[in-house]
Amino acid sequence: MTKPKELSTATTKIILESISDGVFTVDHEWRITSFNRAAEQITGVTREDALGQYCWDVFRANMCKGDCALKKTMRKRKAFVNSSTCIINQNGDSIPISVSTSLLKDANGKILGGVETFRDKSQVEELRKELAGHSQFSGMFSRSREMQHIFSIMEKVAESDSTVLIEGETGTGKELLSRAIHNHSGRKNKKFVAINCGALPDTLLESELFGYKAGAFTGANRDKPGLFASAGNGTILLDEIGDTSPAFQVKLLRLLEEHEFQPLGSVHTVKTEARILAATNKNLSDMIDAGAFRKDLYYRINIVHLKLPPLRKRTEDIPLLTETFIKKMNGAKNREIINISAEAMALLMSHTYPGNIRELENIIEHAFVLCRDTTIDTIHLPAYLSSGKTYSPSAAAGKPATLQKSVDSTEKHIIIETLKSCGYNRNATARKLGMNKSTLYRKIRKLDITLPELDGRFKILTKE
Repeated sequence: MTKPKELSTATTKIILESISDGVFTVDHEWRITSFNRAAEQITGVTREDALGQYCWDVFRANMCKGDCALKKTMRKRKAFVNSSTCIINQNGDSIPISVSTSLLKDANGKILGGVETFRDKSQVEELRKELAGHSQFSGMFSRSREMQHIFSIMEKVAESDSTVLIEGETGTGKELLSRAIHNHSGRKNKKFVAINCGALPDTLLESELFGYKAGAFTGANRDKPGLFASAGNGTILLDEIGDTSPAFQVKLLRLLEEHEFQPLGSVHTVKTEARILAATNKNLSDMIDAGAFRKDLYYRINIVHLKLPPLRKRTEDIPLLTETFIKKMNGAKNREIINISAEAMALLMSHTYPGNIRELENIIEHAFVLCRDTTIDTIHLPAYLSSGKTYSPSAAAGKPATLQKSVDSTEKHIIIETLKSCGYNRNATARKLGMNKSTLYRKIRKLDITLPELDGRFKILTKE
């Protein structure tokens, strides 16, 4: 069997010019040394204009400002595959691309620079947005069958004036769904008022909802309208209605039957036109069987019943929700995190989320506190995810830590490792961590980080 001939330089060049992926190379000074036809088409920059230019001047990618994949390849001497970023083309348009990088070597293995291939993901992104349009409703995102059914009937539910009962565990988005119903109803320009019925005793809850007249009780020096009066013909959400007492449930039943209420200390009733939504994290059917919730009230509020599934039963939504929270926090915190590693996503997918969507959002915010690159990795996630333990905010000492303790523990580890890598130079450490020097000093004290004895060029930070 004859050995195949090596491709000539001319043939290799023809292949590079024929492929649809953009390819360019840089030398050790980051100046572009080659630029294929696809790179010209994607960026809108001609080969003549690109050659000799710094790569960041040509691509103007958000990755250039932070964790550049090509720089990581040159620094760590290894390839990186399928990083995501956006570049700005000659027309000023943002183009989503996927990037793969490797070292550029000659026949003897000498490193000449770096090579990057990139693929235009504009069509994929447009398709993703189109699919997402079928997976969301008024700021809620889901691909699960149960949530898709809820989304499909939401417009009709919103248009009606019927009472709606929303059941779901804590953190599943009951209030968000309630606001969506209000915002798509004919009452959207009126008030939306939410009150947690389980947070107040009966007397205070009654005065908050129905108001009171002057002299109704000690300290009631003047009339005060309640939430029903101030809401007018808007929408009122009675959150955690399952936590109300049987005595108060009687008053709610009258409100729903007669559409009127009686302020504390008044002998007259007041009509209300407000639409009522109710939410609970409890199973009201079980409470009825146990005698803890009135059956007649249940049937009054249960005209339309929406049940939000917990996140552990809709794990297909975790990547979509993660992407949503990253975009949201990028805007709120002026950051440019664009990716999450496969290992970090695997941890997110394996968690059971007792805190549901709210817990996932907290986890992503935790990552934003610690991540200074463009990609969230496992080190940026709460420690309890890696340990396989379940987060419990009420856990005692020696058991899974609170979210804040997880943040502090991980942050302390990162600061200590960065200090070591910078020779305990606080100025260099602060720059590397992307924070102000005074902020670093404050964190060193707060996290009780012990510093070694240093020479006279450094101030010794003593614990206050």
